[in-house]
Amino acid sequence: MSYADLAKEANQYSSVLSGIRRELHQIPEFGLQLPKTLARVLESVHGLGEITLGKSITSAVLHIKGGQPGPTVLLRADMDALAVVEDTGLDFASTNGFMHACGHDLHMAMGIGAAHLIATHKDELKGDVIIWFQPGEEGHGGADVMLEEDMHLVSGQMPIAAYGIHVFSSYPKGLFGSRVGALMAAAGGMTVTFKGAGGHGSMPWLSKDPISPMAEAISSLQTMVNKRFSAFDPVVINVGWVKAGDDHTENVIPEVASFGATIRTFSVENANKVKQYSTELLEGIAKAHGLEVEINFLPSTKVLMNDARAISRVEHVIEEAFGPGRYWSMPDPIAGGEDFASVVDLIPGAFVFMGACPDGSNPTKASTNHSNKAVFDDSILADGAALLASLAFDALNEAAAQ
Repeated sequence: MSYADLAKEANQYSSVLSGIRRELHQIPEFGLQLPKTLARVLESVHGLGEITLGKSITSAVLHIKGGQPGPTVLLRADMDALAVVEDTGLDFASTNGFMHACGHDLHMAMGIGAAHLIATHKDELKGDVIIWFQPGEEGHGGADVMLEEDMHLVSGQMPIAAYGIHVFSSYPKGLFGSRVGALMAAAGGMTVTFKGAGGHGSMPWLSKDPISPMAEAISSLQTMVNKRFSAFDPVVINVGWVKAGDDHTENVIPEVASFGATIRTFSVENANKVKQYSTELLEGIAKAHGLEVEINFLPSTKVLMNDARAISRVEHVIEEAFGPGRYWSMPDPIAGGEDFASVVDLIPGAFVFMGACPDGSNPTKASTNHSNKAVFDDSILADGAALLASLAFDALNEAAAQ
């Protein structure tokens, strides 16, 4: 069985996978507890292998045992939605205040399709495949919880490879992309609160105004990023919210002023440095103004690092399955974060992007992932399922040949 044959076979599932995806799109759930979503996924893979359920979250692992003994490969599909009110106008749009604005409904459908392809040919499988259906990717650390619960070990052995796909509504339809090394940033954040002394706006010298120092801090953080970090190992700090005072009391100096910022880094060294430098800067500004400052750094994902050998196999499999011109070797990583980084930090593997911009839309102008107007073309599902299945077979075939 060639990977091209597997891709052709996957096309037979195209309409079924599209239907499943659209059902899942209408029942989005948020966070680590996704009972309706998981029930629909489990219904779709019933009878294909052994199911192991998560202990503390609504995760599941499908274990497909091969016809021949060998190692294990892990495939991953995330399941959670975003707290976004959908405004796409689709006839299958969600209406419950949540939305699959990051394409996880497509990821689930691809995982389901891959499961059917692998199970159909399990007699040819030289080992085992486990498929993760994971909640809580969107900032809830679902992958880390699954690792803590040993969900990567359900076959009884450590997987030799791990693969996942992520769709993008603003990438050309059907184009795969990835790169060796850093693909996605470590995504963390911080909250900062300056504490002073309130007073009357007409007499600021009798109080300790926290707003001006906060504004100074926000500006100074950008200068710090530009002056203390190399442009070739970048750091991104972007303030997403500020809070101070009341919008009906212009003549009151508040006691506290706060802001929150996202932090993106591409190396462990800079992840540590940005905490050190930010703390020194913020504490210095607070001291200069006679204030106190409270700094809380939020949990961060790891940098998603693709294994060189795994990317080499991705390139080979894509060309064999779909022909030339379907793979883009990305020159640079992106600043988005992904908890699949924790998986490939433990298991050699690769994360692959896939374009899902609908026909007739310009990828450069299409609404991006996380937008309430993001639209994904689900005609790509068969190819995504075929790639996941082919990568599993490829890793096991390569291991058997060694």
